[in-house]
Amino acid sequence: MSSSQLLGTRIRTYRERLGLSVEDLAKNAGLDAALVSNVEDGAVYPSISVLVKLSRALGQRVGTFMDDQFVDGPVIVRAGERKDDGTPHRGAGPANYRYYPLGQGKTDRHMEPFYIDIEPNGEESLSSHEGEEFIIVVSGEVEVQVGKEASRLKAGDSIYYNSIVPHLVKAAGAERAAIYAVVYTPF
Repeated sequence: MSSSQLLGTRIRTYRERLGLSVEDLAKNAGLDAALVSNVEDGAVYPSISVLVKLSRALGQRVGTFMDDQFVDGPVIVRAGERKDDGTPHRGAGPANYRYYPLGQGKTDRHMEPFYIDIEPNGEESLSSHEGEEFIIVVSGEVEVQVGKEASRLKAGDSIYYNSIVPHLVKAAGAERAAIYAVVYTPF
């Protein structure tokens, strides 16, 4: 089962446990019902902001839908191993992002760490969700827009912001970029 299908099945299971229809969940999350249906069917892997909205509407933390197994002790993800966990978006967020979750298995976590590859020339729509984000640029250059303020960051630079403010992170210029991002969503 692909990670998109696994995530979709988990969301459907929690929705059904609560006795909600797809339309109910979509309304509670402030999303389109077709998008929720596509996520549940595994046709779409949602962006972080969509996943946060779904998890909040279901009364769960984001990691509930991303974890494959429990790890007793610290979670270590080797650079060469994280590539197997990457999941591209397909229609529910920037198609030019590839997320690699770094906290899977730590079931009591309060933040979601990711390694993210960003291809240039992707969608440019702002997103927002409750919480905070911390980003460190690993390679390339990124442009981060938070509200009306845009900043260009290079490898080694970081930014920390409230993610309720509409924001956009994209590769700056024509080169691919990579970042580490930590997303905190209050529960």
